[in-house]
Amino acid sequence: MAANLPALIKEECIDLLAQIAEKTERITARTKKLSALAKTSDQARRLQTMPGVGPMTAIAVEAFGQDLAQFKSGRNFAAWLGLVPRQNSSGGKARLGRMTKAGQADIRRLLIIGAISRLNWAGRRKIAVGSWLSQLLARKPKMLVAIALANKMARQIWAMVVKNEDYRDPALASAA
Repeated sequence: MAANLPALIKEECIDLLAQIAEKTERITARTKKLSALAKTSDQARRLQTMPGVGPMTAIAVEAFGQDLAQFKSGRNFAAWLGLVPRQNSSGGKARLGRMTKAGQADIRRLLIIGAISRLNWAGRRKIAVGSWLSQLLARKPKMLVAIALANKMARQIWAMVVKNEDYRDPALASAA
């Protein structure tokens, strides 16, 4: 069947494969540079101690994120990223709506990708039975849980940067 393809189509396919190989090499080279840069920064190294935060997310928080100390709380930082529900509250009655998606889209996207990676099969084995995450996974759709986890990760990142601390696993902290 391959012999029946016109020469022009074969040339086009070979050209496309060469472009894919070139892009793959460029992505690999940039990933290595980014990893090396993340190792030189103390804040990026500290942020990578959190599960779901890799070199790209850590560098993005450091590069694109404002000075996190200017935020009053972790919730304000998560709201700046667009990871909190819109509030339609009045008269003392709180009504939470959909996610705003207004905010720093790049860091938000990376946090959601990191949260999804924690919820995938390999990460699921590390989720403690009875934790808030396992309970949420039992009753809510996976994407909603990923956004809730990304929100929590953003709040933890704020605390880690402001307090200048490494990540502390809540499961280990409650066991002590």
